Amino acid sequence: GSNLDDPVAQVRTGLGELARLPSTRLIRHSSLYRNPPENGAAQPDYVNAVAMLETRLDARDLLARLLAIESARGRTRPARNAPRTLDLDLALYGKQTIAEARLVVPHPRLRERAFVLVPLAEIAPDAEVPGAGTAHELAVRLDAGALVRLPDA
Repeated sequence: GSNLDDPVAQVRTGLGELARLPSTRLIRHSSLYRNPPENGAAQPDYVNAVAMLETRLDARDLLARLLAIESARGRTRPARNAPRTLDLDLALYGKQTIAEARLVVPHPRLRERAFVLVPLAEIAPDAEVPGAGTAHELAVRLDAGALVRLPDA
């Protein structure tokens, strides 16, 4: 997701960068969605999407590469939930559950985020969120009223 410096272009560039990761193939990505920031923060709306990758990178290496892409796109972390040029989260890694200091999979707030689950359900409705159910089952339980699917361009 992104909410700075042309968020639509940032997300599209991020998707392109994912497609160029070594030992990785971009299988598909969702539509782009606009949503207000969490907790009513006074900042621009976000543009979000979900990508499905096939990779031989392990989860830690994949996360490191995602962080490198963010950094190359100008991401800084002045404060938690601060506006960002690009934010790439590792929401799921197959059916694995990982709980480490720097990596938690599934993403700890995945089940409460319509801006992740709705796009995920769009491209992989049967994707299993370990211990919780499918993307579709989880998405329909959330209030997605503030989520707007952007037209394809």
